[in-house]
Parts: sequence; structure tokens; C-alpha cells
Amino acid sequence: MSVITTIEELRLLAKKRVPRMFYDYADSGSWTESTYRANESDFQKIKLRQRVAVNMEGRSTATTMIGQKVAMPVAIAPTGLTGMQHADGEILAARAAKKFGVPFTLSTMSICSIEDVSKGTDGHPFWFQLYVMRDRDFIERLIERARAANCSALVITLDLQILGQRHKDLKNGLSAPPKLTIPNILNIATKPRWALGMLGTSRREFGNIVGHVKGVENMGSLSAWTAQQFDPRLNWGDVEWIKKRWGGKIILKGIQDVEDARLAVESGADAMIVSNHGGRQLDGAQSSIEALPAIVDAVGKQIEVHMDGGIRSGQDVLKARALGAHGTYIGRAFLYGLGAMGQPGVEKALQIIHNELDLTMAFCGRTQMDTVDKSILLPGTFPQ
Repeated sequence: MSVITTIEELRLLAKKRVPRMFYDYADSGSWTESTYRANESDFQKIKLRQRVAVNMEGRSTATTMIGQKVAMPVAIAPTGLTGMQHADGEILAARAAKKFGVPFTLSTMSICSIEDVSKGTDGHPFWFQLYVMRDRDFIERLIERARAANCSALVITLDLQILGQRHKDLKNGLSAPPKLTIPNILNIATKPRWALGMLGTSRREFGNIVGHVKGVENMGSLSAWTAQQFDPRLNWGDVEWIKKRWGGKIILKGIQDVEDARLAVESGADAMIVSNHGGRQLDGAQSSIEALPAIVDAVGKQIEVHMDGGIRSGQDVLKARALGAHGTYIGRAFLYGLGAMGQPGVEKALQIIHNELDLTMAFCGRTQMDTVDKSILLPGTFPQ
């Protein structure tokens, strides 16, 4: 194998090794995928100012996110079905994040359970992402399980009350475990590494849900339950209800609008994530990096503003930081690494991003994260 130096190379390798239905699940958006593409392409429009003859010794990318020390301003984003990109995927990604010194966020819709990840990382603190379901008793139990697993923050996703239509998932008949249609069987047959990994694990269902909800004992009953459970009535009162029951750090994910950002501040959250769900919900919405500056200007002095969507390099992280993001999240970038090579692939993705972040910061004449601001960007090339 040639030396891997970019996230794009990890993507191409993952595409070869992961069954089509699960690769497409990770690498797609809703409807025309215009917002999904804009998340990435809008970063490329932003140009950097190269500085010279600046002392570049003693550089550090270290900073904090919600008061937690991090090796760089990057967290692993919550992604559903991670354990279908690679066997035991959530555990492997959490181990990679622990080793590197960045936060890992586990999705409600993970394959490995909260307990699996806690045990797999020797009780190391991680963040847990919560979807608000109609079954409030289940949500209360989920919060208690996250507390028992030593989770240090709760990430509440606000932009998935209803599911955006993703055409590739419909065409592929996406499910976990996969529907054994003839096209899917033929495709899986070409992915022997993936298949052997799945044969070697018992974790092939939604571990946070199956066995924890009355009447949901298998994937068949789970599908019917989830179809009814995402709650279209979700509102700011529910955020207050969750905050009281959790009692710890709260991060609100899915903010794209200044008015919603102000409401998020009023809710008492510790941080918010400017996010359009990776372009998987409202197609035609602004890219995250385009929406970021106005939100930072409106509320950045009152609350930590984070962002996700489209980050494929350390340069993207630096550009987001320059525009006011206190922290960033990678979803697809780490999934590509996971699908390509398991835990070493996630470690490789983090190393690539860190190396690019460190070198680019130096070329822009900065040695510490706290000194990065809009002055490292070329005027007229970035959103205001």
C-alpha cells in the first residue's frame, strides 16, 4: 500500500472495503446533495495569508473544548451505524480518540452500546449524543446509562425531528444488519475484510436500543419502533427538561440560524454546534462555514460556538477557528479512516488533520491556537 497522506486517500480506500450500502450511508446527503457538497467546497474559497520570518518554534495546537483539554480543536462527531463501517467501529474510534487526546462522541444510533464503548476504553470519559424520542422513559434511562458510563457531556441533536430523504439509502435498501438482496449479497462478497470482521463480532444491531426498549428485541421490531419514535414535537422546553435530568455539560447540535443561536444561549447550554447534519437534512441550507461568522458575532461572547460539516483537512480546522469556532467536529473524515483500516485508520485521519493544522498555523505566522483569528485569512475570500 502506498503512503496515505490525505483524507481523500482514506475515502477511496474505504470505498473499496466497505459494502456499498454503508459507504453510501456515510458519504451522501439529502435530495440533490447541494448542501452536502457546499459544506466542503465553501472551505476551498477561503484563502490564507502566508507570513514569513516569524519564529515558529514552540508551536502547539492544544486548547480546550467546554473546559476539557484537547490536543487540537477537533472532536469526533456522533455518527449513526459507525459499527457497520467496520466491526466494533465505535469502540475502535473511541480508542483512537483517547490515544490522540480528542473527544469522542457516541451516537444514540450506534451499533456498539454506551456500555460497550465505556468498557472498550477502560471507563475513559466520552461524550454522548442524544436523539429526543417520544418515549421519554427510554430517554431518561438513556441519560442514566450515559451518566453511569462516565460520559462527560451530553450532545442534544435538534435538527432531526423528522428524517431528510436520502436517495442512496432508499435505493440501497439500507438496514442493519444489511438486507440480503441479491445485489447486496454480491457486493458484500467483494468485501472479504469487512465480512470477516462482522463474522467475528456479535455487535450488529443498535446496541443502545435493542434489549433496552419493551418490545424491541431484534432489528425487525426496531425498524417499526424508530419509525414512530423520532419526535416532531421537539422544542426548547424539552431541552430544559433534559438539562435538568442530566445536570452536566450540554452541547446543542444543529444550529444554523442567529435567532436559534440566541435561544440556545437562553437555554443555558454550555456550547452549540453550527451544523446542518452534514447536508443530510435540509438540502439547500447554508454550508456550516458560511453560517458560522454571523452566529459567532451574535452569541460568541456568551457561549462556546463549535462547528461541523465539510472538514476534510487541518486547514479547514484552522479556517473555522479563524472565523470564531472554538472547536470543530469530524464525521466523514474519521469514518473514511475507520472503513479503510479500522482503529489505525482513525488514528491516521487524526494524524493527517493534526499535521496539516500544525504546519498551516506556522505558515500563517501563529504558534498557539488562541492567537488564530480572521487576520490569518485573505480579506474578501471568507464569509462575513
